[in-house]
Amino acid sequence: MNPRTPWQALTRPRFPLGAWPWRVAGYLVSGALVGAVAAAGLLVLGVFSLLLVGLPPLLLSGIALGRVERRRLGIVDLDPAPDPHRVPAAPGLAAWFRTRTKEQATWRELAYALLLATVLWPLDLLALAVGVGLPAALLGAPFQLAVDGREAKVVKAYLVTSYPEALVAALLGAVLLLALAYPLAAVAGARAALARALLTPREGGGPDGIGEVIASRARLVDAFEAERRRIERDLHDGAQQRLVALTMTLGLARLDAPPGGPLAEQLAKAHAEAGQVLTELRELIHGIHPQVLADYGLGPALADAADRSAVPVDTDAEGLPRLPRAVESAAYFAGREALANIGKHSGARRARITARHRDGVLRLDVEDDGRGGADPAGGSGLTGLADRIAVLDGTLTIMSPPGGPTLLRVEIPCPAPTASSASSSPRTASSSARD
Repeated sequence: MNPRTPWQALTRPRFPLGAWPWRVAGYLVSGALVGAVAAAGLLVLGVFSLLLVGLPPLLLSGIALGRVERRRLGIVDLDPAPDPHRVPAAPGLAAWFRTRTKEQATWRELAYALLLATVLWPLDLLALAVGVGLPAALLGAPFQLAVDGREAKVVKAYLVTSYPEALVAALLGAVLLLALAYPLAAVAGARAALARALLTPREGGGPDGIGEVIASRARLVDAFEAERRRIERDLHDGAQQRLVALTMTLGLARLDAPPGGPLAEQLAKAHAEAGQVLTELRELIHGIHPQVLADYGLGPALADAADRSAVPVDTDAEGLPRLPRAVESAAYFAGREALANIGKHSGARRARITARHRDGVLRLDVEDDGRGGADPAGGSGLTGLADRIAVLDGTLTIMSPPGGPTLLRVEIPCPAPTASSASSSPRTASSSARD
């Protein structure tokens, strides 16, 4: 998946050559400008507040600055930054003022405004001076020497009197520009993380907050899984059994029909068609919710999916305990979708599935030796799975450089099973083989 913050971008090998260094520089430059303006504005409001005239604007100045900073955060943080403020219960300026003064978000924004005006923007300037200004001064040594004609004093300390020395200084500047892009991105990532922590809603902040949204999404996933199992059960016990009876009836009718006649031929076609429909229905039922997953857990279900794959797959998922149903289902369908994509798009000769549960986290890795270049935004079906995994506080990561190999990694936090649940035996194989 594409990086969404500077810290994630730092792990990419082509980071210095991409757009992220420009994003980082733009964020820090705009932060210095906004901070300088905020410092001047707060100073003026502070003077007027001595006369009690500027006190309300001073207290609420953080709201306006918070709105600007949330928009500016999009330069280096691609995740949305929602407004943390509630809608006033009544119209009018008085109701709005009462609501804002009672909100923690208002005071967090004021604290951020004071921090930006006094500390953060000078730090932005310092980081830019070291990470961009110093390499730029070294890179400009040949131009300074050409303008002066005799000598150039680089960074007020290094005297250059010849073009070879100037070229060495420029080369050093280019190396420093690439090397200092990494700490500069780390600084911008820390600034963005601080802004997000102070200026966006807190999780679990009341029934109208994000915590309730996450809880409702989890309930929807549970309801979806229950409905999926109900559909699978109805198809198995209803339509499939009727098709089995129809197939047997057609087979008996073929035995009673005169051989070689048109009736026998039509019955044979109908019998074959019914058998094909029964096979497709069984595959559909297996895709909705495979019974091996419900009866034996994620490890055997992944082995079953590997056996059905068009590409040979090595499976290493032994020793997995029984996990919550939603976790097992999300991991299984992510693995199955990955195998389907490998068979359709990768050109791989072999794939491998590895699943482990350690330290309260389920990790599922699907690797292949294909051509690489996988893009989740290209309609592969993994975007919906990533959303489904995100509901469980999990992550789906794809590392697929051009030329391969490709690694899809699913990580879902889930508690370790208790001793009683680990020792409980699954249902028998006879109950699962309901075909």
